[in-house]
Amino acid sequence: MADMGWLIRRLKAMSVPEILWRLSQKGIQKQEEKLYKSKSIAVTERVFNSKLSELKPLNDLLYLNFDNLSFVVERDIHLIGGYEYQQYKNKWSAGFQTDADWPDTFSYSLEYKQRDDIGDARTNWELNRHFQFALLAKNYYASGDKTHLNELESLFDDWNQRNAFLHGISWTSVMEVAIRVSNWCYAYSFLTRSKDVPKELLKHLRVGIINMTDYIALHYSRYSSANNHLIVEAYAIGQSGIFFDYEPWVELAVSLLTRELPLQNYCDGVNKELSLHYQSFYMEAMGLMLRLLKKSGRSVPATWESMLNKMCHYVRDCMGDYGEMIEFGDNDEGKILDLHGGEENHYQYVLGLLSCLLDTRYVDLEECSENLKWLFTDEERTTANRKGEYKPRGSVTYKEGGNSILRSKDNRVLIGIDHAALGFGSIAAHGHSDALSFQMYVDGEPIFIDPGTYIYHCDIEARNAYRKTENHNTVCIGNKDQSEMLGAFLWGKKAECKLIKSELGEVDVIEAEHDGYSPDKHKRSFRLCGNTFDITDNVETRKGWKSSFLINAELVELKENSIHLSCNGNVVIMTWTCGSANLSDAYISDTYGERRGVKRLVLSGKESTKTNYRIKWL
Repeated sequence: MADMGWLIRRLKAMSVPEILWRLSQKGIQKQEEKLYKSKSIAVTERVFNSKLSELKPLNDLLYLNFDNLSFVVERDIHLIGGYEYQQYKNKWSAGFQTDADWPDTFSYSLEYKQRDDIGDARTNWELNRHFQFALLAKNYYASGDKTHLNELESLFDDWNQRNAFLHGISWTSVMEVAIRVSNWCYAYSFLTRSKDVPKELLKHLRVGIINMTDYIALHYSRYSSANNHLIVEAYAIGQSGIFFDYEPWVELAVSLLTRELPLQNYCDGVNKELSLHYQSFYMEAMGLMLRLLKKSGRSVPATWESMLNKMCHYVRDCMGDYGEMIEFGDNDEGKILDLHGGEENHYQYVLGLLSCLLDTRYVDLEECSENLKWLFTDEERTTANRKGEYKPRGSVTYKEGGNSILRSKDNRVLIGIDHAALGFGSIAAHGHSDALSFQMYVDGEPIFIDPGTYIYHCDIEARNAYRKTENHNTVCIGNKDQSEMLGAFLWGKKAECKLIKSELGEVDVIEAEHDGYSPDKHKRSFRLCGNTFDITDNVETRKGWKSSFLINAELVELKENSIHLSCNGNVVIMTWTCGSANLSDAYISDTYGERRGVKRLVLSGKESTKTNYRIKWL
């Protein structure tokens, strides 16, 4: 739970205007408390804002491809953390990590952060985003099987009875309400094209969409909280604006998204949160809104397509020939739309979405996400697949964004190098203390790996461990982190990186340094040539240093000054010039809420040194 120390640290990260805005939000919340705290009112009961009571959905709704015949009928949605949907499908308040439930407390009074006694709020939110509502409505439209409609009605009624407006865990985040609104809109759209749908169901969906959108428009994220949350919230407002042909919502959304585009992204297309996953999440919201603007005949701000093309270039550059991805920072598997129900590659889907909307293609659209088959006609996808394709050509450095992606000449090896800032804004919420770390894939297999994210809102020791310097492939001095953790999503003093050299060609050379241990120093250079990857660390300290390497391999053999690795037939050998070696067990998180064991090699020394590492693959 939040303590006074955390509150003080969080206040220090705010500007005076932000503090004043948060105080004004408290005033609005007090008014809402008087109206809703003592009453259990479903968000579908009536339109709360009388000025919006006459809004009616347009006939074209979300401009879906209702002629699509390429679909699957899947009744389960994917729940993060490895939980089975059928076991939890109506356990709206489940703690997941424990047998406890979230209380039916007024949402503004419900403390959901670091609740080890209940569980991780993010895991619960996935269920309450209501991907299943859109999925079941699509299933009923596509198959005509009334069991899907019956299931949707049952879940919809149950949720509204047990999740009164502003009561419980499902109302504790504005962005969660935004994703829910999006799914209700898609559910409504499919149901209006289906037979024998109860009018009461459509009526309640309409009322709920209006009330939730109005709520988002009052409470959307601002200032230090205005990261990907604001983008998704603005998209939801804009989607509802087009859904109801209500221009004030469309104008608000477009103005917010246009303003934030240069504020939240570097000019080279790297999102400032410095998390590849959150970049694709951001791009999905922008892409869905761009599609609606184009489909509805509205103008698109001039800056959108240029920046989105740059963002697509970066995501595509982070993708290897085998589908592997270079991912730094947090990844909680967030998404906005899922009309398939199973697990799918979010990066492929988002690049496909934007390939249909921009002047360049980034992935093959022959075999694409089911989402795209409902969002675009066969002809539109075929036309998009004829566009000129962007494919990575060798290594690249994003100097503003702060990452380098190196490729061997035969494309067997993909390497990511982090010389970026910690994260976005004063809190850098989704950054990890991983300056000058690297990741390496051989033939699509991860060899030297990033630890991942694991969990957000409980088990603070685990949350911190997956962000710590010592658990990344970089150097730790004096057993301290490069940057200062002040909370699960709050950083204090931040390491600043400086790119010294980027020379890419027959031989790729990257050199960078950071000030996270000032006055002690760490400078690191990388050199890729043929089947050899060299790393050189220059460390100036008297406090002792450790260089960590997280290793994913079936066979790990430590020898004197070398380690031999084998993974799915790939053999990798690393040698080094100095340092005392220790091989131990460690954990990484490939997917949110789950973790598995790997090995960690730590080389250590007591004083300043220059250490050379050579990695070769056969």
